[in-house]
Amino acid sequence: MKKLILTLIAAIACVGAASAQKFALVDMEYVLSNLPAYEMANEQLNQISQRWQKEVEALGSEAETMYKNYQAQMVFLTDEQKKANEEAIVAKEKEAMELRTKYFGPEGELYKKRQSLMAPIQEDVYNAVKAVAEQRGYQCIFDRASSSDIIFASPRIDISNEVLDRLGYSK
Repeated sequence: MKKLILTLIAAIACVGAASAQKFALVDMEYVLSNLPAYEMANEQLNQISQRWQKEVEALGSEAETMYKNYQAQMVFLTDEQKKANEEAIVAKEKEAMELRTKYFGPEGELYKKRQSLMAPIQEDVYNAVKAVAEQRGYQCIFDRASSSDIIFASPRIDISNEVLDRLGYSK
């Protein structure tokens, strides 16, 4: 009997404590899509990415052209010339792969550029979310855009527009 009463009291205490917590949702995709600085940074990243992709593709097509020429002339080449051409083709392919890694690798130039452009924007958004949370007394704010676990949420707890207001972009 004692265990049942203690369990019942603990359950009531947990329900009471849980109902006292305040939480909210923010849709980061919505917030970021309404920030002109974010759109400009994305456009700049796309342009840089396209330019670098063209450079990498140019080196790749050079290697491909060298290989096709080598295949066409292979019967006329000496063993030494064949070996020299093969080494040149491999070197060109390696150069293309190194350039691809330099630009698009995990710690590549595109990653660094994205960090330098997006970090200040993300910091501003974080500070705005934090300010709204402190002002309204929220203990926890979930990102609606990145959470696939949220099936339904009341629009009353969505603070996305408040965050935009705090950033100076009212909707």
